[in-house]
Amino acid sequence: MIARVAWLFARPGSAGVATLALPVTAFAIVTGLLLTVLGGAQTFWTWTDDIAFTYQLLAVVALVLLVVPLASLGGAAARLSARRRDDRLSTLRLLGATPATVSALAVVESAVLALAGAVGGVVLYFLIVPLLALVPFRGEPLGIDGVLLGWPVLAGVTAGIVALAAVSAVLGLRRVVISPLGVRTRQDAPKLSWLRFAIGAVVVLVSFALMGALQVAGSAIVLIAILAAGFGGTLAVLNLVGPWVIRLVAKGQARRAKRPAQLLAARTVLESPKAAWRQVSGVAMTSFMAVFAGVGLAIVDLAGAGVDRESLELFADIRTGILITVVGSFLMVACSVGVNQAAGILDRRDLYRSLDMLGMPEATMDAARRRAVMSPLRITAIGSALIAAFVMLPLTGAALIVQPLALVVIAAVLAAGIGVVWLGLAATRPMLARTSAAAS
Repeated sequence: MIARVAWLFARPGSAGVATLALPVTAFAIVTGLLLTVLGGAQTFWTWTDDIAFTYQLLAVVALVLLVVPLASLGGAAARLSARRRDDRLSTLRLLGATPATVSALAVVESAVLALAGAVGGVVLYFLIVPLLALVPFRGEPLGIDGVLLGWPVLAGVTAGIVALAAVSAVLGLRRVVISPLGVRTRQDAPKLSWLRFAIGAVVVLVSFALMGALQVAGSAIVLIAILAAGFGGTLAVLNLVGPWVIRLVAKGQARRAKRPAQLLAARTVLESPKAAWRQVSGVAMTSFMAVFAGVGLAIVDLAGAGVDRESLELFADIRTGILITVVGSFLMVACSVGVNQAAGILDRRDLYRSLDMLGMPEATMDAARRRAVMSPLRITAIGSALIAAFVMLPLTGAALIVQPLALVVIAAVLAAGIGVVWLGLAATRPMLARTSAAAS
């Protein structure tokens, strides 16, 4: 019975197959990038010479900087098309379906979509492996054997992606089970407490203190743990504080709005600050990473003169690692922006059709959509970079952070991240046109 209803439940609605393709695509991207990161890093842990620890330490930093944003993107993928699912589930509840039935349907659908995406991600990883094997470290390519993960790791990552989707589905069911009518009529309003900001401030201050404690770290394991906790904790807390800050700014913009596009943009953000954050969270993570990339290249540039061959090789590998980390980050951002922009249009298709029937020009709707993304983007990009600089201050001092090369790299990464989002908005403009024209 559950399987039959789940099959009918998963059939595309008026939005077509996009509501199914988007989550699958997002899960495939997350799985493929995560496996690529793990495959590239595993070689460093097979080295046992004196300089191996340096490579392992840098690998931990790169893994934390990439895995935390990937986990965030995975959570966003699990929530894609949630409105469509909530609407259908709440309708079933109003028709008499039990909470157990609703829960089973939600978990089955989310798990199946995640499994399909994860399998696609494994295939994507195998396509990337030959290119990843050519990346040089310590004077020679990593090789196929060095980057190829075993089947237990592939199965574990796939199972983790499916579990993430199932947990997200269960957590999202609370409002459906408690108040199906409120969900169906969209009467729920997001509630974001100031405690988010308080917790975020505490975590950032703790990370700052941890970076200062690195100088007295007693062992290599403690050093790695401090770096992972400091960087990972700060990155993770961005997802906690970001929606609260965006909501606070949007409230002020709504009060000061003088044009329809400004008011519509502010109200769009206030409708769901978490959804607005997901549109720009990828760039927020990249901005955080830009500071590390800029400072790292500045250190390599200053220390590159008058050193031995082994040190020159290390510095060259650091440049390679920074480049790979930044490129991986931008791949994540580009995929996240494209999927989230398309999902945002599908989620608000009824609103766009209603506005079209009321006579609002498509240009005004697109201007509001762009403003609803670009305004939070500027805040989060600059804020994330400032937080990263603050956390790194005990390690590098102010001189390295404001070194010209570091500032150039940070500015270039920020500009590229904003450009990727702008291109994502432009690429999804035709989808907005088709959605609003559907009412005509």
